Amino acid sequence: MRALYVYDDELLKYRFNNTHPFNQMRLKMTTDLLKAARFLTDDEIVAPRVATEEEILLVHTKDYVDAVKRAGHNQITKKELANYGLNTEDTPQFENMHEKCSMLVGASLTGADLIMQGKADKVASLGGGLHHGFTGKASGFCVYNDAAIVCQYLKEKYNERVLYIDTDAHHGDGVQFTFYDSNKIMTYSIHETGRYLFPGTGLVTERGTGQGFGFSVNLPVDAFTEDDSFLDVFKQSIEIAARSFKPTIIVHVNGVDAHYRDPMTHLCLTSKAYEEIPKIVNEIADQYANGKLLALGGGGYNIWQVVPRMWAYVWLGIKGIEPPTGTLPESFINEYKPLSQLPFPTEWQDNLDDYTNIPRRSEITERNQMVLDRIKMYLE
Repeated sequence: MRALYVYDDELLKYRFNNTHPFNQMRLKMTTDLLKAARFLTDDEIVAPRVATEEEILLVHTKDYVDAVKRAGHNQITKKELANYGLNTEDTPQFENMHEKCSMLVGASLTGADLIMQGKADKVASLGGGLHHGFTGKASGFCVYNDAAIVCQYLKEKYNERVLYIDTDAHHGDGVQFTFYDSNKIMTYSIHETGRYLFPGTGLVTERGTGQGFGFSVNLPVDAFTEDDSFLDVFKQSIEIAARSFKPTIIVHVNGVDAHYRDPMTHLCLTSKAYEEIPKIVNEIADQYANGKLLALGGGGYNIWQVVPRMWAYVWLGIKGIEPPTGTLPESFINEYKPLSQLPFPTEWQDNLDDYTNIPRRSEITERNQMVLDRIKMYLE
């Protein structure tokens, strides 16, 4: 079994502005942490290619791609920007938008090709996972939906049955609705309920349409869900989904914004859950998808205290390495601690000094069990 890691500094250029919460510096920090801890070597890193327009058009419409091109060179009207979702606070236009987004999409496609060409069984391409983009509109920090594009690419070019697993705190709406009528790609999303959180979709009853009915699986867990309840729901439901669908490859979006320190969600996961999630997906890939797994990034907006460590677990998971204990590498701490305006973690595991006790734990667990029971009824 061989694992590879797709990375280049060019991926850091996907940046809306200097105050925007989506900050790809988290990707560099993750890579630096893994290298400093000697879990990642230079010969395991593969540079991404740039996606072609034809590949982007596997999901997105021609008029939208043209609008993104023009927006990146400030050659577009305000009305068009509004129509295409490119002037919102979440997803504003930025310079050379098309070119920078094409590199990000290309990184995910590079990972898919490495697997399908037999160069690796599992690949991490953490720069991607932008699951909110729609076929003709930007949304939720996402311009081109690399996750949807890579799923369609695997289906079209390699005739794969793709199980798309999304453990981001936000519902993977753009991917789901791209394949809402498809029985070749199953979209599975476990996320915070949309009662309180963007994008407000991802109900249990969203099951697909036409030939795709039954191939959209949603587990909206309650706000303030903690490790044990989340992992219990995830383990049971994803195993049933994989057994039912019989995939030939898995694409996994590893948003880490369900962490209790993330500023944008209301879930309460800790490093315990993020050690386990990649292991679970890795085991599912080995058991049901011939070991083929493409791990993408996703959400994660506390880049100092959360993302580097939690994403490091993704790489360790696909490598089959047990998560370390103890202190982070001294060189990593010395490089990034002075830059952080928040208390900087020095241990691999969360110390939980700032963890708030959840008073409704039993009620939340019971609600999540009800969601799980409904999904079991649908899938079994």
